[in-house]
Amino acid sequence: MCRSIKTLRPPALPHEATEEDVRAAALQYVRKVSGFRTPAAHNREVFERAVAEIAEATRELLAGIEVRGSARRPAEDVA
Repeated sequence: MCRSIKTLRPPALPHEATEEDVRAAALQYVRKVSGFRTPAAHNREVFERAVAEIAEATRELLAGIEVRGSARRPAEDVA
């Protein structure tokens, strides 16, 4: 898999993942899957859309994931 994508949840990351962390991971994933480091002009839109959609899915995953032994709860449980 993508060795340069790092784990974005605690305790692997000592802080909440930033927007920059999430986008970097999404970009690395799209680069790996597509086989392109930088898309050609005619593929740029679909490439950027994929990065945005994967970043959104990543934010949803991180907001909802529950880490055992952690005081943090999924976003929908927080009042």
